[in-house]
Amino acid sequence: MAPIPITIVTGFLGSGKTTLILNLIPQLPHTYKIALLKNEFGDVAIDSQLASSAAISGVQELLNGCICCNLVGQLGDALESLLKDVGPDRIIIETSGSAFPATLAMEINRLGRETGNYVLDGVVVVIDVENWKGYEDTSYTAKMQQKYTDLIVFNKWESVDERRYDDCLDRVGDLELQIANVKSDKGRVDQSLLLGLDSALAKDGDSVNGGYAKDKPTHEHSEDHETEVEVLSVNLVSEGDKPKSVNLDSLETFLLSAPKDEVYRIKAMVSASHPMASSSGDVDESAGSLPGIAMYILNWAFGGWTFTYSDATLPAPIGVASSTTAAAVSNTHETILRMTIVLARGEASKWKSRLEKGGMIEQEDEGGFLMVSRVI
Repeated sequence: MAPIPITIVTGFLGSGKTTLILNLIPQLPHTYKIALLKNEFGDVAIDSQLASSAAISGVQELLNGCICCNLVGQLGDALESLLKDVGPDRIIIETSGSAFPATLAMEINRLGRETGNYVLDGVVVVIDVENWKGYEDTSYTAKMQQKYTDLIVFNKWESVDERRYDDCLDRVGDLELQIANVKSDKGRVDQSLLLGLDSALAKDGDSVNGGYAKDKPTHEHSEDHETEVEVLSVNLVSEGDKPKSVNLDSLETFLLSAPKDEVYRIKAMVSASHPMASSSGDVDESAGSLPGIAMYILNWAFGGWTFTYSDATLPAPIGVASSTTAAAVSNTHETILRMTIVLARGEASKWKSRLEKGGMIEQEDEGGFLMVSRVI
């Protein structure tokens, strides 16, 4: 069984974490199962009932303490309970308070190594622009802790002036770290940025394409809201009658070259002749007994990546740029890579040009057709 991805959503009480999670759910396939692990201060969990009513498959609560500190020892039991009772496709941990997420992230990584059941997908910090005063601690230790933050979501910025928002950006800058940040749209952030690709999402055609389809709107809310990200769709189609593999050396070079202040997420289904090591050095040997080429899920998030075996199959290529390419593609064997790249605003044109120049995403031997199109 593939490890269950875990997303941590943290921030002060009232920052909008639950709203962010509830706005995420409608963007996911109806069959996708999310389990929620909540950490509230006090004897009563104030909004678990709300979360339970919004298509979340199961909820566990850890009360009377900080999950990042004195409750961290209970984390394994809580996750095991969700795994047994719910069998989720993903677990979201929502934790309140000012604690830095490093201890929690390290504990999830430890449990993942020991059990093989979990993998940390990302750490999201929600900031209430109206009320946030900045980090109380900007010491070296605090900076090391905050390195575990992958994405900062600025919430409730619509009702304040630009100076207040700029002040929040300055306070984030006090830690002197490059951390990706976006504004929410009334508590909503696109799932392609919040979540990586996993086995369940890989079996959903829209999710493989980052949740964006050319024939439907990408946002149900205000049409004049300026998008905080740009998205590229990449397809690599092989030539010939025999199955082909993506060149993993070139792919790894591309992953290593992507700066996390420009590229936020890279999600892909990859046909490969062997597994590629993750950024931590781990290798998924699940497909070791299978002959020939197998399918893998690449999930790159803010500088690190995993590469895991999948039994999903790739849908037909999208984003064909011309009739000439379409005619050529119709005679090829199969799609060997389908990728979505989520970038910071203003970066799509540059990275589209880089990819089209070649050398980053290519077939293991000569040949193949690379198609790069901008979705957003």
